[in-house]
Amino acid sequence: MNRLTMRVIFAALWLPMIGMAQTSAQAPAAQPFPSAPVKIAWIDLDAAIFTCDQGKKEFADLQKTLDAKKTEMDNLRKEVDTLQSQINVQGPKLTDDARADMEDQLEAKNTSLQRFQQDAQKDIDARRQRIGNAIGKKMLPVIEKVAKEKGIGAVQMFNQNRDAYIDPALVITDEIVKAYNQTYAAGAAKAPESATPPKK
Repeated sequence: MNRLTMRVIFAALWLPMIGMAQTSAQAPAAQPFPSAPVKIAWIDLDAAIFTCDQGKKEFADLQKTLDAKKTEMDNLRKEVDTLQSQINVQGPKLTDDARADMEDQLEAKNTSLQRFQQDAQKDIDARRQRIGNAIGKKMLPVIEKVAKEKGIGAVQMFNQNRDAYIDPALVITDEIVKAYNQTYAAGAAKAPESATPPKK
């Protein structure tokens, strides 16, 4: 066998080995699967926010504001109803100018009532959302802490449109509320430190 033939055979054997080495080097390392099934729990976050001590206080204060606005709105509505009744009763006896003046007043009061309703609703909705977001943000590290202590790998938020049935034993809402109340009790120094470092 001459040298040329040897070189061809050697090249034919060497090239597949190079390809295999490159493929092996480029393939991503396989991620190990957990040795045991991952424990999953559920939380009704809305219920947790509303029923924790801070949530009860914040939403009770918001309810007072809502009641005050409702009283003011009822007073405006009474003014509208009173003026409407006057127009209905006195209308035939009034001059055209007097009737037109009362109708202008009625229109202005109706406009004020509608604007007050819209502004009040917008204000209440905005406050409710701010309270919920603030408490929910503070609750996240508490959820993580409780989950790690119980060996839970994932916590899902309860969704009635998605979850047909959940074993009550898997719902940790009450535990989260209790832990949150203890963490943020009056005079509590600070929130628990999350095991996950903050992103920079």
